[in-house]
Amino acid sequence: MKLNSLFVVAVVFAAGASMPVQAASEIPAYITAAVADAGRPPEDKAQDANRKPAEVLAFAGIKPGDKVVDLMPGSGYYTRIFSKIVGPKGVVYALQPAEMDKVAPKRLQSLKTFAGKRGYANVVILVQPVAAIAIPERVDMVWTSQNYHDLHDPFMDPANMARIDKSIFDALKPGGIFLVLDHAATPGSGISDTNTLHRIDPAAAKMEVTAAGFELVGDSDILRNPDDNHSLPIFDKSIKGKTDKFIEKFRKPMQ
Repeated sequence: MKLNSLFVVAVVFAAGASMPVQAASEIPAYITAAVADAGRPPEDKAQDANRKPAEVLAFAGIKPGDKVVDLMPGSGYYTRIFSKIVGPKGVVYALQPAEMDKVAPKRLQSLKTFAGKRGYANVVILVQPVAAIAIPERVDMVWTSQNYHDLHDPFMDPANMARIDKSIFDALKPGGIFLVLDHAATPGSGISDTNTLHRIDPAAAKMEVTAAGFELVGDSDILRNPDDNHSLPIFDKSIKGKTDKFIEKFRKPMQ
């Protein structure tokens, strides 16, 4: 664990919060089954070794019956898994910002191949301006994977992060979880690398999200990679798929 991670651990325990640690043996069966689902495309399953979805989702705490927002879902890697975990009593809102759809329309087309159809009837696609996020109902979790940094970039206008994080806060039920998983930038770099290297300093993400009223309840080293020195773009062939990634788990207070 890096020094900055140790600092976060100390702060969280000092605040009386818990740091969830999920051993592989403790992964719920409904998560294991969702990851093993035969309906997942081969190209998704090929990423599992690096993305470790079962361990990550066990840490997140997603469960059957949950209502989840997959914010900036890409081509639906996690959307499909969420669908199987939450089941028929749950719902998955795949929320694609309209700004992102303009620059990456193929992702939305990929979502449309399965969302709302047989096997994924609980998946609902939402396309909304990032400045006007409006979820139809209060949800249990808002999730964003490998895209939080994009919200800071020119193609997003750039987005007003205070407004976005507050809209996410408002969309959650009391006690709901906001899970941020992203490519780590050099500590102290803030948001300076979001558009060049497509990375963000974990401390910058924490500062923005907690400013909206969230409390940090845990972070995870599951996807950390000490061999990544944070100097390369995430698409560089030497590091693609194996970047150093942080996971931060935030909770909306009960009151």
